[in-house]
Amino acid sequence: MTFQADIIKSWPFEEVRQTYTARDAIIYALGIGLGMDPLDGKQLDYLWEEADFRVVPTMAVVLAGPGFWVRDPRSGVDWRKVLHGEQGLEIFKPLPPGGTVAATTRVTDVLDKGESKGALIYVERTLHDVATGDRLARLTSTTFARGDGGFGGPAGPQPPVVQIPDAAPDAVCDLPTSRRAALLYRLSGDDNPLHVSPAVARAAGFREPILHGLCTLGVAGHAILRSACDYDHTRLKSLKLRFSRPVYPGETIRTEMWTRDGKVLFRASSVERSLVVLDNGCAEVG
Repeated sequence: MTFQADIIKSWPFEEVRQTYTARDAIIYALGIGLGMDPLDGKQLDYLWEEADFRVVPTMAVVLAGPGFWVRDPRSGVDWRKVLHGEQGLEIFKPLPPGGTVAATTRVTDVLDKGESKGALIYVERTLHDVATGDRLARLTSTTFARGDGGFGGPAGPQPPVVQIPDAAPDAVCDLPTSRRAALLYRLSGDDNPLHVSPAVARAAGFREPILHGLCTLGVAGHAILRSACDYDHTRLKSLKLRFSRPVYPGETIRTEMWTRDGKVLFRASSVERSLVVLDNGCAEVG
């Protein structure tokens, strides 16, 4: 089936509900690397339910998602050529230590970048606390459907891209990842074998399983939480970025940050390979 832009724009997403516990929140925090220093009390608050327990704000990106819906044949998307291009997170209230959340998802736009360039699918997900009705977060993502351009749709306008300053960063945070990071992070809901199976990874053109993109986002979010918020989860208000390159588990992720007009602009790189892995990042902190 060919790419069905009109069907995609009106995709019938069902509400998704997910119940999580403090244990799930701890597994997520461990998955993105908190606890490398088990004596750091500020990190321990995210890892021990008897401490001043709180949930890492970026955990919202893994809650009540719609799954890999573009694989549905009705979409006409060549799902084998799909990439996660961008991710945004706007936080309205801190995630509770546990409970049930509900999410509604919708496609907000589909753009045609040309037959040789692919299509862009913009998706928005809103997360609510079922017990209180409170709106917790709004999540935005861009799916880059590399094999589906040239369907005759509009090419724009695209949202503006954050420009990283051509200057020395105001802060730098190096955070190591574990060689087991992908094996642990997958317990938060993404069981794609690309992140586990050496054979699948090699078939996809990688030397070994790669880290989940949203795990890399979580590491950068940890760097901002640490460097710009002093581990106060209530201070992180929003975060958005572009995915540039994959990370291999065991690499150190260096997050460079620039403070401009109350916002933290950032990018992240693999220290070992000197390659940018996340780019055009912007976080709002209170």
